[in-house]
Order: sequence, then structure tokens, then C-alpha cells
Amino acid sequence: MKKISALFAILFCGYLTMSQSVAEEGIVMDHHAMHHQHSMDERLSLGLSPEMKQHQLKNMRSHVVAIQSIVGHLANNEFDQAAQVAHSDLGLTDEMKKMCSTMSDNEKFRQLGLAFHQSGDDLGDTIKKKDMKKSLEALQTTMGYCVQCHATFRQ
Repeated sequence: MKKISALFAILFCGYLTMSQSVAEEGIVMDHHAMHHQHSMDERLSLGLSPEMKQHQLKNMRSHVVAIQSIVGHLANNEFDQAAQVAHSDLGLTDEMKKMCSTMSDNEKFRQLGLAFHQSGDDLGDTIKKKDMKKSLEALQTTMGYCVQCHATFRQ
């Protein structure tokens, strides 16, 4: 029960800090606006081919799985494992640099992708210091790039 409570606290704190970051970035996402946005999606289209759309969706799903894994490791005070996942699954590897440079013609999208992956490495470095508060703040920064990108772009 303690582990579940701790995990809930971590997720809730992560949500609160992510929400604060999103608000500070000027991105307001209330439920009414999100529902309205679905019916009149004004986000920028990336104009991806069907194959690239599927590739990008696969990548984003793997990022969500990585974040879930990181949260689980943090909940169990497994800082080294969480840091490894951040670096290997979210970090700015040579493969990710190449992928970001070829994914879209939109420069802002490319820059957000590169910044997201760099924040994954920063997250891993922060987690290695075994400071839960700073680790959650770094996770909030990484997730802030997800929110910013999804609020700006659509496939």
C-alpha cells in the first residue's frame, strides 16, 4: 500500500509540476478547450506520409512507455535504472539526431524534438544524483516538451 501511495504521490506531483510548467510556457489546456480543439484542430499539420505517421506514433508510444518505466523506478528508489531508461530511451542518441533531422520540414518541430531528447539526457543526469525533487522537476521539463509539441502540431 505504501508503494501505491508513493507512486500516486510521484505521479500527482509530476502532474502538478508539469501543469505549472505548461502554464508558464503560455500553453493553457483546459478540458473545454481540449474538447473544442478536437472538433476544430488548429494545430499545424506536419504533412507526414502514412508510413512516417506510423513511425512517429510508434516512437511517441515508446516515449510514453519509457516515462512510465522511469516513474516506476523512481517510486522504488531505483535511481540508476531510471537514469538508464532516460538516457537510452529518451536521450539524444545519434539515431535520434538523425531521425529528428529527417522527420519533417518544419524547423520548429525539429528543434522541439532535439530539445526533448536533450532533456531526456538531462533527466538521466539529474536522476543519477538521487534527489527525488530535482528528478521530478527534470521529468516535468521533459514532459513539458511533449505537451508543447502536441499542443502545436498534429500529424
